[in-house]
Amino acid sequence: MQKVLWWIILLAPIATVGLLGNAVASYGWDALSSLGTFTIAIYAGLLIVLLGVYPALLALNGLSVKQFVSGAWPAISLAFVSRSSVGTMPVTESVTERNLGVPRAYASFAVPLGATTKMDGCASIYPAISAIFVAQFFGLELSVTDYVLIAFVSVIGSAATAGVTGATVMLTLTLSTLGLPLEGVGLLLAIDPILDMGRTAVNVAGQALIPTIVAKREGILDLPTYNAPRGRTAWREEPGTDTTLSGKEPVTASA
Repeated sequence: MQKVLWWIILLAPIATVGLLGNAVASYGWDALSSLGTFTIAIYAGLLIVLLGVYPALLALNGLSVKQFVSGAWPAISLAFVSRSSVGTMPVTESVTERNLGVPRAYASFAVPLGATTKMDGCASIYPAISAIFVAQFFGLELSVTDYVLIAFVSVIGSAATAGVTGATVMLTLTLSTLGLPLEGVGLLLAIDPILDMGRTAVNVAGQALIPTIVAKREGILDLPTYNAPRGRTAWREEPGTDTTLSGKEPVTASA
């Protein structure tokens, strides 16, 4: 299975080029400019959530933004390259517990739950902006009711999206609900791997954020652990633990 996954990862750039070529052949060179603008819009939305909304929530709950980012970074960076919330879940749960100070009993429940219900990137930001982009690309006008429906479907869909690579199902649901051309799905697939990296990173950041905030509000967060200096390993080691004896090498933050 690992070999098959590596084959997919290695072939993904070639497949992306093929999808881009198909988009150009179907819609002309102007499609590349539109897709470039769309990519910028998606990442702008993701950055607003990651650098604006999440830090604001941490600050409102009296938690250090720097400590959260440094503690959750191993999971966020792995999510960026793996493009899978479920695949990143073991690391997310580990850093939530060992770096951010969330009790194990709660982290083991909240993180898996968040892996399927906390999809800000894949199921909220992406389908909403995509629906607007597809409507504009095909020259269709959206009414106020359509925008309200986009927001409703995106919020509901974020709680029912599988934490696997891609967001095709959620995008198809949004477009079909609004009666927009489903050809837009094929058009956006050309750049989906590029977008999926940012979407998954935002998803995983949120999946670590919510248990931390809830634990803080409930008075069960281990604040000394949360505020502790970060080492060079992916997560804080337990005092007196010899990772070499257990056969597990510590994962560096750069990995």
